[in-house]
Amino acid sequence: MSLKNKLNRLKPHLSSGVGHQDREAVSEKTQQPEFNPFDIPYKEIWEKENVKPYILDNEYCLVREVKYPLSYKHGDYHFAQAIQAVRKWNEVNFKHPLSASGHAPGDLFFFDTETTGLGGGAGNTIFLLGYASIREDSVVLKQHILPQPGAEVALYQSFLEEIDYTTLVTYNGKAFDWPQVKTRHTLVRNHVPKLPSFGHFDLYHAARRMWKHKIERMKLSVVEKEILGFEREDDIPGYLAPMIYFDFVERKHPEGLLGVMKHNELDILSLITLYTHLSFQLLGVDKKRSVRETFEVGRWYSYLGARQMAEENFAQIADGDEMDAILAKHALAFEYKRNANYKDAVNLWEETAKYGKNDTRIEAYIELAKYYEHKSKDFQNALTYCEEAVSLLQVLENEKKLSRLQEDLQKRKMRLIAKMDRQ
Repeated sequence: MSLKNKLNRLKPHLSSGVGHQDREAVSEKTQQPEFNPFDIPYKEIWEKENVKPYILDNEYCLVREVKYPLSYKHGDYHFAQAIQAVRKWNEVNFKHPLSASGHAPGDLFFFDTETTGLGGGAGNTIFLLGYASIREDSVVLKQHILPQPGAEVALYQSFLEEIDYTTLVTYNGKAFDWPQVKTRHTLVRNHVPKLPSFGHFDLYHAARRMWKHKIERMKLSVVEKEILGFEREDDIPGYLAPMIYFDFVERKHPEGLLGVMKHNELDILSLITLYTHLSFQLLGVDKKRSVRETFEVGRWYSYLGARQMAEENFAQIADGDEMDAILAKHALAFEYKRNANYKDAVNLWEETAKYGKNDTRIEAYIELAKYYEHKSKDFQNALTYCEEAVSLLQVLENEKKLSRLQEDLQKRKMRLIAKMDRQ
């Protein structure tokens, strides 16, 4: 309820010098007429787009709902495959930041916003809250639209009173969308429900980890085209959304805003497809997964400490002789070392020391020198590998790394020579 309406309701009960009859006259004079939903400009156009008003205390926002069958295909995937992805996560026993283990498909809340600017802070208004959830027989997508500044109580009330979710799925939502929601919610928090607690899958960071070798700019529309098999047609660029919204506030005609809503809708549908694709990549379901993608999956598991999964993914691609396979051999050698499987680790490092790129060769020679010094006690072999690493240092462009390695390798050489003299 707005502050103005609250004060109007309290006025008849306030003590003052005004008489009873005068108070009734003042109350009638200041009473605001009830909002008439038929007063919504261009109501017929909104209705054709499945948009209905949500009315609260003489304020309103607009809510659109549309359903997609699970057979609907967005890019390379049908929405039914998102359910398959969630079920697959529940069948495995390893942890991952994108794992839906313990969740049902309906727990995922695919969320995106449109705002009046790209910066943060209270001056940036969210004018569209969009989300989709997976049901038993369909994907339900909803959009809550702010018809004018000042109607945020109705906007957030309509948004928060029905949502029931466990895990947010966004694209850069941790850095932008949800902080903006929290900022705007703070301004109306005394009038609307609290923001619920939740988990968060931010697919931007996942996409960057998987495909930064392939995509220079990680915009969602680029990921759609390059990875997901979906290309937009006649899409409104996101940077035009604020201008279109301000024009809508002034003229009330929804034509331009409907284009922004379509842009938001595609963003949300792509989140479902992207989560499905990432899950299939991470779970090994995607049979078209490239050698480099398999390597990145293995590297991600290695970073998380999931050694078995890291080994399995690296081993799948370590037989080839292309550069991605060499990288996989090198990474697999480190996994073997962590598991004290030194024999297999040494065999792989001997390969990567011959055929890898210079950075990889230097690392491999250093690891071989460590093995022969500390495990095999073959100091002559260790010194040979140490000198091989030194001979490659001049190709390094990173001066800080070059200086550090020169110092470390010089210390190792002196130590090895001393050990050989004592034999």
